[in-house]
Amino acid sequence: MSGSLYFLPLGGVGEIGMNLGLYGYAGKWLMVDLGVSFGDDSMPMIDVVMPDPAWIEARRDDLVGLVITHAHEDHLGAVPYLWPRLECPVFAGPFAGAVLANKLHEAGLSSRVPLTLVAPGERFSLGPFDLEMVGLTHSTPDSRALAIHTPAGTVLHTGDWKFDPDPLVGGVSDKDSLRRLGKEGVLALVGDSTNVFSKGEAGSEAEVRASLTGLFAELSGRIAVSCFATNVARVESIALAALANDRSASLVGRSLWRIEKAARAVGFLDGVPPFLKDHDAAHLPEDKVVYICTGSQGEPRAALAHIAQAEHPHVSLGPGDTCVFSSRIIPGNEKSIFRIQNLLAKRGVAVVTEKDRFIHVSGHPARE
Repeated sequence: MSGSLYFLPLGGVGEIGMNLGLYGYAGKWLMVDLGVSFGDDSMPMIDVVMPDPAWIEARRDDLVGLVITHAHEDHLGAVPYLWPRLECPVFAGPFAGAVLANKLHEAGLSSRVPLTLVAPGERFSLGPFDLEMVGLTHSTPDSRALAIHTPAGTVLHTGDWKFDPDPLVGGVSDKDSLRRLGKEGVLALVGDSTNVFSKGEAGSEAEVRASLTGLFAELSGRIAVSCFATNVARVESIALAALANDRSASLVGRSLWRIEKAARAVGFLDGVPPFLKDHDAAHLPEDKVVYICTGSQGEPRAALAHIAQAEHPHVSLGPGDTCVFSSRIIPGNEKSIFRIQNLLAKRGVAVVTEKDRFIHVSGHPARE
């Protein structure tokens, strides 16, 4: 295959999550992303699903490296589980690298995995692949497209992306580099098509922040907001909307604390006061607290599920309180999410979703 460039997806194509892409040239292979997806009602007692790396594991001597495009679980979540079967160098941007480093530490792999941080726009070579990371906006900061240059041509692997003119956290998309690559010539674009059937344009995170601030001003009881932990801009927006309404923000859920640590380590969340622990926030008056919770997709072991079932040791919601779902429903999670919303409603909690107020924008581009 010395003169041909191959793309071999082992996950993430024709499905949401579990991304693993392989590019082959001159007998060598490059891996882009290594993520997970999550079990649903069709897979009882299964929490995490990973791609099968057996094909590349059998050829791991020819695997030159793994490049991570961004910090979402469906792009890096499988690394601690599958890396021992691959044993290749890993490359990521500063934020994704910080998130991954914490996962590797928890898995006892910190000293084994060679993790290199790559700046936006930086070029580096792995075997026959000349690589260039291009900054893009998404629902987590420091997201990258990967331009893969070979003698056979250039492939642009977008990762997940959109064009947000005001992402609030992290830089804007590097359109100049994209234009340059287009003029130089791109053999193929392997792209994010998540919202290809959604008309219009994806909104900006700045608009969500203003809307959340206005919504909080209308509410008098406790406020709980559920969002994706890796959406650092959304976490910041919730915290600043709380501050603007004389409320303190508390993080509820381990993954939120892990992401907060990684974000502050690379210089994000500078303007956000320290978050309260849930047991400290529990002592505040009802109209002085906003809880930011894990569990926006109805995950049964996440904080919001425990709160909805009145099983959380420090956070309780009831009549007069409001729970805001500041996220979209990932296909397949409908039953789990509606179950949590029904449990909250039965407890007298007002439930607000993106159908009720402008409280979420997608991290993926719409059709226009």
